[in-house]
Amino acid sequence: MRLDFLAALSGVLIAFQARANGELSSRLGNGLEAALVSFGSGLVIIAIISFFHPGIKSGLRRIQVAVRAGDLKRWRLLAGALGGSFVAVQTQIVPLIGVAIYSVASIAGQTAVSLIVDRIGLTGGGKKLISRRRIGAALVTVVAVLISVLDRIEARNLSLIAVSVGVLAGAIVGVQRALNGEINEHSKQSFTTSLFNFVTGTSLIIILLLTGAAIGKINIVTLPSGPWWIYTGGVIGVVYVAFTSTIVQHLGVLTFTLFSVGGQLVGSLLIDFYSPTQGVHVSTYLVTGIFMTYLGVVVGGASSSKLQKK
Repeated sequence: MRLDFLAALSGVLIAFQARANGELSSRLGNGLEAALVSFGSGLVIIAIISFFHPGIKSGLRRIQVAVRAGDLKRWRLLAGALGGSFVAVQTQIVPLIGVAIYSVASIAGQTAVSLIVDRIGLTGGGKKLISRRRIGAALVTVVAVLISVLDRIEARNLSLIAVSVGVLAGAIVGVQRALNGEINEHSKQSFTTSLFNFVTGTSLIIILLLTGAAIGKINIVTLPSGPWWIYTGGVIGVVYVAFTSTIVQHLGVLTFTLFSVGGQLVGSLLIDFYSPTQGVHVSTYLVTGIFMTYLGVVVGGASSSKLQKK
């Protein structure tokens, strides 16, 4: 199966996960608790898989050898904590600037950092030059996302500081994807990489949630009884991390991001058709943004090998 298709499919998964986690967060009135449910359930799932999957245990041993040999720095195993940080930032910033502006800011951060981590070769898949073509692809993608949410942007939400934090959140995701690629290079087992992500991500969210509860800023409430799909975020997360940790090694973070953003917008379109949130409808802006996103893919080149050339 083509890696670019899998990258786009991972973007669709992001959209579905965001819908599930967003609905759970809305019902709980507590974004961090919703994030803990998502990360925690993912950790339980990957722990069960690990118990029966000998390949994951072999991956853990390879990681241990790489760390002891100095080939893999210990701090890079904390990639999942970056995912937890992203969720923590997201739950605080989205209420301030809205989903639309946050999406644009986040994608801008992702694409900018993707250029940098690809140039450094942080994924373990080799270095890629920062060419004019790649910069053009990144800019087209950001503009495409901006157009796709144009009808949902409110001028009163344009807080420079909050938008800057949204860009930072996107940058965090870009670095996380790169680190996952490097972990996967040594583990040679994508579910091993998922396990590290969910252990560190869940740990960070627990610390943030307990700290918030201790100082009286967060109230932990009883989980709602349903619908069932609001609890699918963890399952989707396990699959998503396994996908991304393998794909970014071959495509590079920027190319992966371009295809993933396209898939995310397609997923958003499907959600708006079949299970829209209140007050949201399918718009020509979203459809136009999807076409422009894939124009960005064409501008950037469809394969990682092409991206290494000027």
